[in-house]
Amino acid sequence: MRIPLDRESETPLYQQIGNYLRNAILSGKLTADTRLPAYRQLADDLGVNRATIENAYAMLEADGLVFSRMGSGTYVLPQPLISKTSKQNKDIDLPLWQQNFQTKETASNLDLIDALLQEAGHLHPISFASGISDTRQFPADEFRKVLQTVMRRDQIAALEYGERSGYAPLREGIVHILASQGLQTNSESILITAGSQQAIFLVSQVLLKPNDIILVENPTYSVAMDLFRALGFQIIGVPMDSQGMQVEKLEKLLQQHHPKLIYTIPNFHNPTGTCLSSPRRRELIVLAERYNVPILEDDFVGDLRYEGHAQPSLKALDSNGQVIYVGTFSKMLMPGLRVGFIVADGPVYDSLLNFKRVSDLATSTLIQRALDAYVTVGRYQTYLHRSNQTFRKRRDVMVEAIKKYLPSKVSFDIPTGGLFIWLRLPEKMYADELLPLACKEGVSFVPGNFFFIDNADGREWLRLNFASQPVEDIEEGIKRLGKAIRQISKRTS
Repeated sequence: MRIPLDRESETPLYQQIGNYLRNAILSGKLTADTRLPAYRQLADDLGVNRATIENAYAMLEADGLVFSRMGSGTYVLPQPLISKTSKQNKDIDLPLWQQNFQTKETASNLDLIDALLQEAGHLHPISFASGISDTRQFPADEFRKVLQTVMRRDQIAALEYGERSGYAPLREGIVHILASQGLQTNSESILITAGSQQAIFLVSQVLLKPNDIILVENPTYSVAMDLFRALGFQIIGVPMDSQGMQVEKLEKLLQQHHPKLIYTIPNFHNPTGTCLSSPRRRELIVLAERYNVPILEDDFVGDLRYEGHAQPSLKALDSNGQVIYVGTFSKMLMPGLRVGFIVADGPVYDSLLNFKRVSDLATSTLIQRALDAYVTVGRYQTYLHRSNQTFRKRRDVMVEAIKKYLPSKVSFDIPTGGLFIWLRLPEKMYADELLPLACKEGVSFVPGNFFFIDNADGREWLRLNFASQPVEDIEEGIKRLGKAIRQISKRTS
């Protein structure tokens, strides 16, 4: 135990040791039943005599913080919880720059929604607010065995930093997966990241600086907008319709704002679920080349298609390095895996690689090796096929439940893939006002205004995740949502 001692202080050493341990116990750093070091051991560690430690422990015992067990040692006693107020009063001991530090609100919209749902106290809450697929579908036991196999096979190599660009066999595996989706690339163009969020961060940091302008679909992925704002970028929105970004309105914005990046989700867009039409994809590439603006393509669930024909990725249409492509395994498998990747060509790849190196050195080599072992034997394709069948059924159940339990004046398009239904409420009804009522009924969703650049827009929309809940909960959840809508209808009528 490393206890800082000031041997020049007028405070006796035993009191310094006792005060340090008292603070550790009261703050919860030393929990109940923790065994303190033996007298002789702690005396040797701190370079003091045994009597000093005995006096310190006696002081703690007199204060009711520890007790001695004959022949066993000294143990921490359970302590009452310290109130937040008493903890906050310790701020006076902080340095001046800490006392004046202004902490911005860091809770995400999803955290706030989850808290609202939990506070309602419903016995069986149902959330349609998630941004990922159903992690309960992931074969955790199978992946655990893969991890064990990798540890036995690779031993210490699995725990080292590994290659800066990522585990080579995994990058080769990603090349094969992308080739099956129509995107031809090579492993030297792939950079493994800690999820797609880090990939977006790296691209943003390399290509932009504060006050630069970035074009995004409006609405778009809210956490990406949070990132862009945190980095000091100006965000300009491009309107959307049922065919995705309205690319015909893009050229005027390019001429007017001179953006440094276009961020887009062309496949099963978050939150709308739409796909950018093929003509618009090609026009987007042409305009980006004409105005010398890079495109960041976020393909977070592009392989979750339930019907229709696959569209070529923007990167597949890119012949000269105009597009930087971002993909992830986290949304499809488990978010805790934190494995995504960037596909980039040209000198920008080296800049991304170097920036990643100085930001986190490397993505977990063990997880990369395990994921490679899982992917390369075909398990991923099998899992993907099974997920497509499961999620399509859940989508169909939600569509039927909406028709059955929600007012006929709600409107939505049935998505051909992805995770979300983007639903419009009847006139003069707003999702942010509906949410608290829905949570009281035991169901949650994400209000549409969370996804718009101006938070006052999109209040009539809401996003429902059909993939994250089992069939029986989907119908019950939509039924509860219908009850909440009827309540708010009475208020507005």
